Amino acid sequence: MSGSTGPIILEGVYFDGQSSRDQPATLTVDGQTVTLSVAAGAGLGLPGTLPLVHRWPARLLGVEAPIPGVRRAVTLPGGGRFETRDDAGVSAWERASGRNRALSGVRALESRPWAALAALGVSLAALALFVIYGIPAVARQAAFATPRSVLATFDRETIDFLEEGEYFGPSRLSAARQTQLKTEFRKVAAWAGGGYPYRLLLRDGEAGGLNEMGANAFALPGGTVVMTDQLVELAKSDRELMGVLAHETGHVTGRHGLAGVYQALGLTLVTTVITGDIVSAGTFAAAVPAALLRGGYSRAAETQADEVSGAYMLKTYGTTKPLQTMLARLEQDEEEAGDSSRTSGPSIFDLLRTHPGTPERIAHLKRIEAEGELTPKR
Repeated sequence: MSGSTGPIILEGVYFDGQSSRDQPATLTVDGQTVTLSVAAGAGLGLPGTLPLVHRWPARLLGVEAPIPGVRRAVTLPGGGRFETRDDAGVSAWERASGRNRALSGVRALESRPWAALAALGVSLAALALFVIYGIPAVARQAAFATPRSVLATFDRETIDFLEEGEYFGPSRLSAARQTQLKTEFRKVAAWAGGGYPYRLLLRDGEAGGLNEMGANAFALPGGTVVMTDQLVELAKSDRELMGVLAHETGHVTGRHGLAGVYQALGLTLVTTVITGDIVSAGTFAAAVPAALLRGGYSRAAETQADEVSGAYMLKTYGTTKPLQTMLARLEQDEEEAGDSSRTSGPSIFDLLRTHPGTPERIAHLKRIEAEGELTPKR
C-alpha cells in the first residue's frame, strides 16, 4: 500500500474466472482508474516476461464486504477476481471512494469492545422484552386463531390423561343432584356464549389416587368444565357454585388456558395447531395436560374471569357476594387442611393458588358490585 495521498497499491493474487489457479498480481488505484498487473507465466515454471496489464474505470469494479480472517476481494469486469490480505489498503480505497460506508460503520463498532458490549446489552434487553411481552401477546393471538376442532382434541386428550393419572374418579353425587347442577350450569353457559359446546363434568376429587384434586373446578380450552364433589360439598348454596362456574367460562371465552399452554410448550408448535392438522394436533395435545398442570393463570386472566363471573352474578342474583363467600371459604378450608395433605397439587386447578390472591379478588368483586352492572371484557 502506498501513502495516503498517492496511488493505492495492493499486492495479491488474480483469478481469471476460468480456472481455480491464482496468479501473483498488483492492483493500483489511482483516482478513478484501476490498473491490474499480472505476472505472466507465474507459477508455471516459465521465465518471467513483461506483466499483463488491464485498466478499467474504478466504478466498474466491486469491493466485497470484509469477512474476518478472509482475504479482501475485488470483483473485476469479465468475471475476474483479485484478492489481497492488505485490508488497510482496501479500507483506504473504500474511504476515498465512499464504498461500503454502512459496512465500514459496522466494522468500526465491532472493533470497539464497548460498542460490542452495548450491542449485546441491547440484544439481551430486546430478548427480555420479547419473552415478557412478545411471547404472551403472540400466544394470545395464536390461542384465538386455533380452530374449534383442535380445542375439542385438547379437551378429550386432557380428560383422558387426568382419568388415567387418577386425578379424579367418577362422581359420588346422586343422579338427581348431578342433573340439577348441570341444568343450572346450562344457564351460565347460555349467558357466557361464544359458541362453545360447554359441558359440565362432575368428578370425585378424592378418588384415592396419588394426585387428588380435592375441592376444585377448572375449565379446558374447548368448553369442558370440571367440578369436584368436594367443591359441591363445601358450598352452602348453588349460587356459590354458579359463581365459580361462571368464572371458569370466563377462562374459556378468554382462551386463557390455551394461551398459557402455548407459552409453556413453545410457540414453534403453534403453527401446526393453527393449520388444523388434526394428526399433529393430537400429538401436540398429548403434551397439553402436563402444561396445564405446571401452569397457572396470569393476573390479568384471573381478573378478567372474575369480571365475567361478577357480571353474571349481578345480572342473575343482583350481587357478587356468593362468589366472595365461596372464595373466602376455599381459602379457609385450604389453611385448615394444611400443606401436608397436598404437597404437589396442580396449580391451574386450584382457585387459591392462582394470582391475584384471594383477598384481592374479593376486594375486586366488591368494587364490581359497588359500581353496578359490569360489561366484562371478552
